[in-house]
Amino acid sequence: MLATALRSFHAVAQHGGFSAAARALNISQPTLSTQVKALETRYDVNLFSRIGREVHLTPAGRELFRTTQLLTQYETEAEDLLNSFKGLHSGSLRIAAVGPFHATDMIVAFKARYPRIDISVQFGNSQLSFERLLAYEADVGLIAGVNADPLVMTLPYSSHEVVVFANSDHPFFDRDSISIHELQDQKIVQREIGSTTRIAMERALQEHNVSIDVMLDLGSREGIWKAVEQGLGIGFVADFEFIPHPNLRAIPIHDADISTQYFLAYLKERHLSRLIGAFREITLA
Repeated sequence: MLATALRSFHAVAQHGGFSAAARALNISQPTLSTQVKALETRYDVNLFSRIGREVHLTPAGRELFRTTQLLTQYETEAEDLLNSFKGLHSGSLRIAAVGPFHATDMIVAFKARYPRIDISVQFGNSQLSFERLLAYEADVGLIAGVNADPLVMTLPYSSHEVVVFANSDHPFFDRDSISIHELQDQKIVQREIGSTTRIAMERALQEHNVSIDVMLDLGSREGIWKAVEQGLGIGFVADFEFIPHPNLRAIPIHDADISTQYFLAYLKERHLSRLIGAFREITLA
């Protein structure tokens, strides 16, 4: 009874409402509401505040949700463990990644070895991907540099140079390289706060006492590329992420060491997971 009620509570908290939770669990909304209400009555606690159709976790609900996230994760771990005794022939792996460039190659290699494992990927900057790990929304992260956390294991797997890219009308377009000091007062289109490429560039510009003219902050690589192509400014990108384009060119910065380090990350408490171990083996091969 308690396990069923906790599962219902978790679904409401996870999906942000009773209707969505009922659909996810494939039960009726009245049944779900009864189970959650019974849990609140049994322990004399309010887990949700209800304002109209909006549902929000109370402080007690937030604490319980952290616990049910662990319970849900351990249930998944138990299923993965049982499946592992007959080989990695079923299960699911959730990846949080800074972009498709590394993730795609790793997924292809993983699926070639374990074709029956389901994989889902969420893209976002490094900070968002890191937060998804901590919130049990992802099993592994493919991230760039972030602050150390005692709960998370991070293993480096590659490092890449950060370069400038400009459109065909910009004076940098025909250059083989530039000095970082030539970025002084340049119009720049940059990634959002939390982007590791942005952090690396800001650190280098500060070290060399170079000021830039930021025209626009954008939360996607595609947006940056389009803005640079349209002439709003120049952009910064890790060299491996630059895709050849007739109107765009990547230009190295020859007198500054600007790079981003990429890591495989996962929760330390999950180091025995067979799925995570299999993905780790392929990533670090």
